[in-house]
Amino acid sequence: MRALHLPIREEVLAALTRVVDSNAFILGEDVKLLEKSLAAYCHAAYAVGCGSGSDALLLAMMTAGVRPGDAVLTTPFTFFATAGSIALAGATPVFVDIDPLTYNMDPLALADTLRHTPRARAVIPVHLYGGCADMDPILEIARERGCTVIEDGAQSIGAEYKGRRAQSLAELGCLSFYPTKNLGAFGEGGMVLTSDEQYARKLAALRVHGALKKYYHEWVGLNSRLDSLQAAVLRVKLPYLDAETAGRQKNADRYCANLDGLPLSLPEPAPYQTRHIYNQFVIRAPRRGQLKAFLEENGVGTDIYYPVPLHLQECFRDLGYRVGDFPISERAARDVLALPIHSALSEEDVDYVSHQIRAFYS
Repeated sequence: MRALHLPIREEVLAALTRVVDSNAFILGEDVKLLEKSLAAYCHAAYAVGCGSGSDALLLAMMTAGVRPGDAVLTTPFTFFATAGSIALAGATPVFVDIDPLTYNMDPLALADTLRHTPRARAVIPVHLYGGCADMDPILEIARERGCTVIEDGAQSIGAEYKGRRAQSLAELGCLSFYPTKNLGAFGEGGMVLTSDEQYARKLAALRVHGALKKYYHEWVGLNSRLDSLQAAVLRVKLPYLDAETAGRQKNADRYCANLDGLPLSLPEPAPYQTRHIYNQFVIRAPRRGQLKAFLEENGVGTDIYYPVPLHLQECFRDLGYRVGDFPISERAARDVLALPIHSALSEEDVDYVSHQIRAFYS
């Protein structure tokens, strides 16, 4: 992180000083300007900043009218916030297995699950690791059942599906600005994007306790406002986002060339993933635990996204899922390993990681 922030340190400090001097710390001018810029970047008409990516998901569901007793479909192979936000909305998470190559929602599995889910209200496909889900069939299947589609784009800012930007593909799209994202703040932050004016109006109210006018509440909402300090940081970083993504793509290409021929499954974007942003570079590795330990012994940090599928989490035991219900997700959880990918890595860094992996399998 230090290597990424050092070149823009003075710009960031100047932006933070400007906010401090203005005393406009909540929903100030920086938030408005960031919303305008990100709506344009994501090819959406409106953007509404909020407190976190998790809150973005919750606000999107509240805007779409998800209520207690409804069912919301998503995948079990994603970060906890996706299903956790469904539960916090009072709805029931219903899981759909993933495509084995992209790790995203399988449209055929979605169609089958929807046939057995009478109270389905919304579908949340996750654009995992920086590559879009197969949205056209997902949208068609969901809309035939009258379900709102909400894109979980926490890992996909700038990703494209058949040339169209993530967060503009469905009724609502959600972003996270957690510091490790391609566009990361210096703390928490999130955003909901939409091209529906009424949705945008409701979102803007829901993030301030459901009030369009101070002290007059049309809905019961949240206190989830993007603060001006984080918005100021993000405004400095946004012009560098495409260069960050290009650096990640270059590193991904180098990894794939270096690791070719090893007994690994390497990322291979589907044809419809016309711009993969590589929020993570994830391989599937035999003897993953041993490889991870070997790499860490040799100074290479790795992580597992994610070791336990959501349907097997203790807090969702009451949903009644069991081992074997989603075999593709369960297999991915056993095999995946994320390698360093950020743009500050040099070619020598990527080559070193690759050399260590080759040494392990030799």
